[in-house]
Amino acid sequence: MKYHIFETQYNAFIMQWYEHLFKNYACQYENESYVTGTPGEVDFIEQEIKSDKTVGILDIGCGTGRHAIELAGRGYQLTAFDLSAAMLRKARANARQKGVHIDFYRKDARRFRFKKQFGLAIMLCEGSFPLMETDEMNFAILQHIFRALQPGGKLIFTTLNGLFPLFHSVKDFLNEHGNLGSSKVNTFDLMTFRDYSEFETTDDDGQTLHLQCNERYYVPSEINWLLSSAGFTNISIHGCTLGAYSRNEVLTPDHFEMIVIAEKP
Repeated sequence: MKYHIFETQYNAFIMQWYEHLFKNYACQYENESYVTGTPGEVDFIEQEIKSDKTVGILDIGCGTGRHAIELAGRGYQLTAFDLSAAMLRKARANARQKGVHIDFYRKDARRFRFKKQFGLAIMLCEGSFPLMETDEMNFAILQHIFRALQPGGKLIFTTLNGLFPLFHSVKDFLNEHGNLGSSKVNTFDLMTFRDYSEFETTDDDGQTLHLQCNERYYVPSEINWLLSSAGFTNISIHGCTLGAYSRNEVLTPDHFEMIVIAEKP
């Protein structure tokens, strides 16, 4: 336990690869191919809360606000936060342009504090959960979400599917589907289910970024255990398709991501 506390404090002083990436990447982010699925993904979110406009929604790792803004435009009350100041500036500008009000905050998903305030929490497109350096940090995110939800509240999030790298090349997938960068080297560690890669892209000023990345891939049994340990019930895990989330999609090793729905009793 002392080691994990020290590790967390030590990491707090080091800028991680995702902090480097999103320090000046907000405009580039909005040109990524995967942002096109927002309206269909929000359709699924609405179905899960039965289009109840009284449900307060928390968006964790909101980025430039694409899901939050789409939901606010449909009449929902949103609170959203992100670790990146640059992404939040773009999110606020986007919200003003769309004429919607959202309470944006700069917060760390491992340390935020809301208590029983929301009927729904969303954490989409790897906004924070699988990016963290340790499993303890990822678990802390789920614990804080649990505290932020009202009894009966729901969590919807996507994360990387640990079955995928056992059957497919992560590097080939990223290079095929990503349009603004390239993955040079990938090594998938079977002992930790972390993918280590060298990623190259350009920031909003056209400067080349060389990033040493690592992300945690989870298998469904791990997700079930983490959520159950955090207090969640009615856990449901499905295959994730861009812009077309569905409870009817059975998770397979061909899905790069999984979508997870869980409830706070």
